[in-house]
Amino acid sequence: MTAMTDGAVHPHHRHGWWWKTLLAGFLLWAATIVVTVVTSNTNLVPTIILLGSFLVPFTVVLFVIERVTGTVSTMQLVTAFFVGGILGVLGASLLEADLRQDAFVFVLVGFVEEFVKAVLLLVVGWRVRPKSARQGALLGATVGAGFAAFESAGYAFNAAITQRGIDLYSLLQTEVVRAVLSPVGHVLWTAIIGAVLFGAARGGVRFRWSWWIPGAYVVAAVLHGLWDSNGTLSTLLAFVLTGTPLSAAAAGTVPPGLAGIATTLYVVGLAVVTAIGVLVLVAVLLHHRRAERARGLVDRDAAVPVWTTTPPPHAL
Repeated sequence: MTAMTDGAVHPHHRHGWWWKTLLAGFLLWAATIVVTVVTSNTNLVPTIILLGSFLVPFTVVLFVIERVTGTVSTMQLVTAFFVGGILGVLGASLLEADLRQDAFVFVLVGFVEEFVKAVLLLVVGWRVRPKSARQGALLGATVGAGFAAFESAGYAFNAAITQRGIDLYSLLQTEVVRAVLSPVGHVLWTAIIGAVLFGAARGGVRFRWSWWIPGAYVVAAVLHGLWDSNGTLSTLLAFVLTGTPLSAAAAGTVPPGLAGIATTLYVVGLAVVTAIGVLVLVAVLLHHRRAERARGLVDRDAAVPVWTTTPPPHAL
């Protein structure tokens, strides 16, 4: 039997490669920045963008490779990362093209992007065996990491290109912020959907409908929308808490006295949304782990009946 069970060790596991890659990649990224500054060679800017945007998301893939089980191959995970990431940003861009720029745009973006990633997760995980909540969370994290990598590269490129030429400081600032936040952004939201989607599978083999699936999608999309709109919400909250009229925001800028408060509220908001997402994911994984253990006990007892009295006639 070639297929591995859920508890089997994957043949390509190399524990520790994810953090070694993260450390080596960071050193290469830093070295590229130093050389770029010293030589003023703008040809190195694409290298900075690629390294800075893909380093953390790709280490998420290596983290998953070291922990995934069953029939999932390393090539499938790498394909899910790159192909899923590219198709994800393309699909999201097409669906978001006609969205109106109003107060609800971030919520709509959350629903669009999580829908696209959920569809890709269905395609990637269709033949995965066994299907479990843990497997789904790991595969969801992979698809989310691919989406985050390509999206971050786009944001970094836009930050670098200005009317005055290449703004290296804005580029690096954008990459650092998105790299730090990427594991608790797209990765986390899609992991929640994956955990519920795979956890509902029939016998760990086929996907099965459950009302928990659209519930998980709505939760992930709302958290995604709150995450994206946190900047606007924190600024509005700063005005409300200080009693400052909105008319004080001349030309769309925040008054200097409110900038620090808005920044603090922004960080707190991200922390709260992240904590909720982590708690939801942990709760889903724990629920399915208990359910799987209970099913295992039932199956084992059913397979080996123990009679304390005279066996029934059909067993003689």
